[in-house]
Amino acid sequence: MFSKVLIANRGEIAVRIQRACRELGLEAVAVYSEADRLALHVRYADEAYLLGPAPSRDSYLRGDKIIEIAKKSRAGAIHPGYGFLAERADFAQAVMDEGIAFIGPKPSAIAAMGDKGVARATVAAAGVPVVPGTEGEGSLRDDELLEIAPKIGFPLLIKATAGGGGKGMREVHNLKEMPVLLSSARREAESAFGDGNVYLEKLVEGARHIEFQILADTHGNVIHLGERECSLQRRHQKLLEESPSPFLDEDLRQQMGQVAVRAAQSVEYINAGTIEFLVDGEKNYYFLEMNTRLQVEHPITEAVTGIDIVKEQIRIARGRPLKLSQEDIQMKGWAIECRVNAEDPYNDFMPSTGYISNMLLPAGPGVRVDTGVYPGFEISPYYDSLISKLIVSGETRAEAILRMRRALEEYKIVGVRTNIPFHQNIMDSHRFMAGQFDTQFVEKRFSMAQADRRRESVPHIAAVIATLVAHQQTERSTHMIQRNERDASNWKWMGRWERIHR
Repeated sequence: MFSKVLIANRGEIAVRIQRACRELGLEAVAVYSEADRLALHVRYADEAYLLGPAPSRDSYLRGDKIIEIAKKSRAGAIHPGYGFLAERADFAQAVMDEGIAFIGPKPSAIAAMGDKGVARATVAAAGVPVVPGTEGEGSLRDDELLEIAPKIGFPLLIKATAGGGGKGMREVHNLKEMPVLLSSARREAESAFGDGNVYLEKLVEGARHIEFQILADTHGNVIHLGERECSLQRRHQKLLEESPSPFLDEDLRQQMGQVAVRAAQSVEYINAGTIEFLVDGEKNYYFLEMNTRLQVEHPITEAVTGIDIVKEQIRIARGRPLKLSQEDIQMKGWAIECRVNAEDPYNDFMPSTGYISNMLLPAGPGVRVDTGVYPGFEISPYYDSLISKLIVSGETRAEAILRMRRALEEYKIVGVRTNIPFHQNIMDSHRFMAGQFDTQFVEKRFSMAQADRRRESVPHIAAVIATLVAHQQTERSTHMIQRNERDASNWKWMGRWERIHR
């Protein structure tokens, strides 16, 4: 039974895990690069150790150094968070070989489900429907992928087998452009995950991206915590998520949840994970991939189920059974998460770097902010542009949208550009409010310029109405207080006139 946890990550997720550790009475050990020496997760930790230079390949991807620090600090467990080493089976195995608990799935499950090609074959064998694509297991050369591509059919996606988050992913519309896109996808995957292997998958157009949260313990219990709607994306990177999905009905939710559990059971999965699906307009669903780690968007599931997923991860790693059965899981209310990134939505979402000179966080009922930055912190070019996650919850979807509008209006960040204006425009989008969107909505059916014009027209109309009302009130006021030229009221003058003419 461990009492100290090393968190092999940075930023908001490292802070999030530290908070869970403290509530469970555990010590938290942080690791950091030279660029993160003054980071919030370093300040919050009970102990902190330098990993190396700023580039992730020299710091957060150095599994050997992380294990060495865990042994030095006498940490009994390592939590990988998400990204970096979270889905590396060799790292998980190396941790366990040193007698340290890995807060995550078994290396065999990471290998089976973390490699997207192997995952497709595994779940297909278990009877789970999959998107048409590369069916073989293991690595495929560029020439083999070029030969297979026409058989799958265009458009298709090139995807990294070792990770997610849109990294190492390219959309291909014809064979001619594919060699260049293969090379760039492999380079990006190698840089992000240390593995340049890729696979092919048919692009399902007009689809929704819906995922199910899984929890599984070491005693054979596997449950799902409902779904998250993740269709609002740009370049395959999620921007906004909500739970539940406005697209699913209860029957489809139960059906997909059972399939998600079956997919996890097919690899004897343990700990937290996510089964991702594509759902077309006719509500046909296909297995997309499994993320064998904690997801960025896990807070919205926590908001609607009341379950602390990070605490459950730690409890499972300590050998404890799940406290709840599937029948106990109830989704109450609605939750929305906006990813606040350091990027300029008016300039093709270009990254914005620099120092945060001031920051005012939103608060109030149903508002939560997960962040790893503070005023004076530097947003560097070395890591992901995520500043924070803004999560709101309400009794209904309408209340959650209204609450998110209010929270975004309160959120002030000075020093770097952020995508807060983008989220404000999304909240005002009629298609979003009606739940009529898919994975192509942001890139093909949404424009910041058009949305801004709609938003600008509202205060313009309000100003015109306010002017008219003010003018009318001024006229009334003038009529009421202006003195009559006579020395008496009109009523008295009328009385006098009547007496004279009797």
